[in-house]
Amino acid sequence: MSISLELPTGPMAEAVVSAARGCETTPVFNHSVRSFLFAQLVAEHEGCLEDAAYDRDLLFAATVLHDLGTGDLAKGEARFEVEGADLAAAVLREHRVPAADVDRVWEAIALHTSPGIAERRGLLTYLTREGVGLDFGRRAELASARQAEIHAAYPRLDMVRSLVDAIVERAARSEAAAPRYSIGGELLRERRGDGVTTLELAADSSPWGR
Repeated sequence: MSISLELPTGPMAEAVVSAARGCETTPVFNHSVRSFLFAQLVAEHEGCLEDAAYDRDLLFAATVLHDLGTGDLAKGEARFEVEGADLAAAVLREHRVPAADVDRVWEAIALHTSPGIAERRGLLTYLTREGVGLDFGRRAELASARQAEIHAAYPRLDMVRSLVDAIVERAARSEAAAPRYSIGGELLRERRGDGVTTLELAADSSPWGR
């Protein structure tokens, strides 16, 4: 089976897209959708599409909403992953998604920057992290077969700079949003140091840049 680049449809999918598009920059929104498409590639490659734990709609919600904590609705009162997970959970509850599924999406988003943990917290959390990782250049050999058409449909548009700007801006709002060794906290400290972050440097050397 070859995965489709068509996005899910229906009320929940429309709410997911509306929530992300309505509060994120276009580069970050495009990154979120690409993360879903790349996560599907991982699921196909690893034979997960028929797994009982695989849920395309929940994967769409987790990946497309994973950076809500960098958007206009985020207040910077907690690290962006947690704030984004809370915002995503609210979207799903409005559409009467079962509590257990809301919790799975919350966990996938909250842990998407946590290597070594996300991979051990179930298929949804694993695929969410992997989809995001592929869009940052990880496992480039897997992404290469479809990356041209995915990037054509959802261009990068200086995504890394836009995302780092948003994370840093919210991390600067409170100590709770920038704890030591969190992504937000470390990016904020790097920006205040020499103005360049390790994430931006890594993007320069990735297969498709920023």
